[in-house]
Amino acid sequence: MTDDVDAYIAGAFEHPTREAPDKSIAQLHAEVAAGALEDAGLAKDDVDGYFTAGENYQVGRYPPLAMADYLGLDVSYFDSTDDGGSAYVNHVGEAAAAIAHGKCDVALVTLAGRMRTDDRDQPEHDDSILQENFERIYGAETLPVYALAARRHMHEYGTTSEQLAEIRAAASHHAQYNEHAMYREPVTVEEVVASRTVSDPLHLLDCCVVSDGAGAFVVVSDEVRRQLARECVAVLGHGAAIEHHDAGRVDLTRTAARDSGQRAFDRADVGPADVDYASIYDSFTITVLQTLEDLGFCEKGEGGSFVEDGALKAPHGTLPFNTDGGGLCSNHPDRGGMTKVIEAVRQLRGEANPEVQVPDAEVAIAHGTGGYLGTRHAGSTAVLGRVGR
Repeated sequence: MTDDVDAYIAGAFEHPTREAPDKSIAQLHAEVAAGALEDAGLAKDDVDGYFTAGENYQVGRYPPLAMADYLGLDVSYFDSTDDGGSAYVNHVGEAAAAIAHGKCDVALVTLAGRMRTDDRDQPEHDDSILQENFERIYGAETLPVYALAARRHMHEYGTTSEQLAEIRAAASHHAQYNEHAMYREPVTVEEVVASRTVSDPLHLLDCCVVSDGAGAFVVVSDEVRRQLARECVAVLGHGAAIEHHDAGRVDLTRTAARDSGQRAFDRADVGPADVDYASIYDSFTITVLQTLEDLGFCEKGEGGSFVEDGALKAPHGTLPFNTDGGGLCSNHPDRGGMTKVIEAVRQLRGEANPEVQVPDAEVAIAHGTGGYLGTRHAGSTAVLGRVGR
C-alpha cells in the first residue's frame, strides 16, 4: 500500500430521506453539507474547495455557482465535472488532485437529487441532445440497453438470471439492517427471478430504487487531517475511464471499470486481493456483475459463479459489497456514486451497521458508473484505506 497520500476523507453524511417533496434541492445540499462538516469537526468557513454535479431546474445551469452562493462559501477552487453516476467518485480524485497541487485544503463535495419526486412529471426525451436522435428512436432507453448488455453476457458466458439475482439477494440481506433503506425486506434468488420481467432478461428486482436524497463528504489535506480529532480515511488511489462504441467495435460485456480500476490500483499500489470491502455502482444487477469482472475480482465471464452462494454478503462473504443495501435496495438519489463513497468511509471507520461491518477492514474500493452500459459510459474508481487510529 502506498505511503504517498495527499488527501483524506474527514467527514461523510447521507441524508436519511428517500422522498422529499417538501424540501428543495438547495435545502438538501445545505443539510448534507452541514452534516458532513459536523462529522469532520470543521466549519463552513474552513471550506476553500467545492465540488458538485448535476444540472437541475431548481439549481440552474451552473450548479457550483448557485450552490456556493446559497451555502455562503468563499472558495479558491471549484469543479462541476458531471459524468453521471460516476461523478462523485470522480470528485474524490479531483479533490485529492486539487489538494495535492495546493489549490485548496478543505474540499466540500455535495449531491442532492429528487428523482422520485421530480421525474414523475418530466419527459425522458430531449431531442436537442445528439444521441437522442440516433439511438432512442430505435428504442435505446435505459432499461433496454442494460438488458442488451445482460443478454450478451448470458450469450457469451452462460450467465444465468439466478446468478444476477444473487446480487439483489445479497443487497437486500444488508438493507434489512439499514433503517433508512427504501426496501428492507430480504428477498431470495427465487423471488427475484419470479418478479415481473421489465426488459428481458432483466426482472423488476434486478433494478435499482428511484429515490430522493442527498449526501456529502469532505476531503482534506494531510496538514488539516493532523489537526482533527476525527478518524480520517486515506485516498490511496483514483482512476477514471470512458467506454464507448469504439467506432462500431462495441463490446457489450466490457465496462470502463477495467481501465479506471487498474489505474486506481496502480496508484494505490494494491490489487483486488487486498480489498476488504467493495462499494459497487448498482443501477442494475448486471452493472455489478460486469464491474466485478472488470475490476479484477474474477476473470471475465466468471462473474456469475463468483457471486453465487452468498459471496457478496457481509460480514464474512468473499467480497462484502454495498452493505447499506446500495442502489438496489436503499438509495439512488440521482448520481449514485456519492453513496458508494459514503458507505466505504463507514466501513473503514468501523461505523457500518454492526450486523454488516466487515471485521478489520483496511482497504475499500468505491466505484461509480455514469452513463449507460450498452451505449457509452464512464467509470471512476477510488481506493480508500484506513488510517491508524
